[in-house]
Amino acid sequence: MNNFYKKINIKSFTRDTGSLYFLEGSNHIPFDIKRIFYITDISGDRANHAHYQCKQFLIPINGSFDVELFHGSEHKIITLDNPNSGLLINPLTWVKIYNFKNNPICLVLASHFYEENDYINNFKKFMDLNHDK
Repeated sequence: MNNFYKKINIKSFTRDTGSLYFLEGSNHIPFDIKRIFYITDISGDRANHAHYQCKQFLIPINGSFDVELFHGSEHKIITLDNPNSGLLINPLTWVKIYNFKNNPICLVLASHFYEENDYINNFKKFMDLNHDK
């Protein structure tokens, strides 16, 4: 494991009538959830930013997509393609979401309310911040 992301399994029950997936706040997610949003009808890359403070948890509700992460000199690409597994992303991690397939829906749980000043939208600025540590 590393300090900028973690894959977390999501609990589920499956019966002949369907599947139920659940998360229970701090029992499964290591932060208080302040904001929930989802992305649909996707064309092109998404995210392309980092946060100073906000943690996020991405869940592929439907379809699949790749998540490219940069943190300092570390780089990782993770495919999310099953609603049984989500991706925790810690602050100061650059995120690019792309390669969307099969009518994707990306659910995002966030540790902070929307705050424009928490976003780092310039990759060079991000890399300068990360390498100063």
